[in-house]
Amino acid sequence: MTSHHSAQTMKPATAAKKLGVYLEATPAEFREGVVSRDELNALQADPPEWLQELRRNGPHPRPVVASKLGVSISGLARGGVSEALTTEQIEALKQDAPEWLQKERATQAEVRKETARLKERDAERARRADA
Repeated sequence: MTSHHSAQTMKPATAAKKLGVYLEATPAEFREGVVSRDELNALQADPPEWLQELRRNGPHPRPVVASKLGVSISGLARGGVSEALTTEQIEALKQDAPEWLQKERATQAEVRKETARLKERDAERARRADA
């Protein structure tokens, strides 16, 4: 008996998310088809010009925008940023440093600090339990 191997496919939205790009900015043939796991791997390994351009200049999806600004996705929403931004727009926001961005960056820094503290506390508890 031979096994029949069917290729895994995903919706364009899922593939765009995995590639870190804004779906609406991708070429029509990407948005309108399905993407196999092999095609996704090929795009990641050897990105075509359109993918390189999107990653370089955007528009970027919210998770990428949040990361580039050093804030959470929720922080973006609180700051009134709901649309995809280009690299140029992100850089302009960094330069302008509006009050909401400064506040959200400080909040994010506190969250990271607290996460590190909790991780260290848990590691210490684990060391004591092993001793």
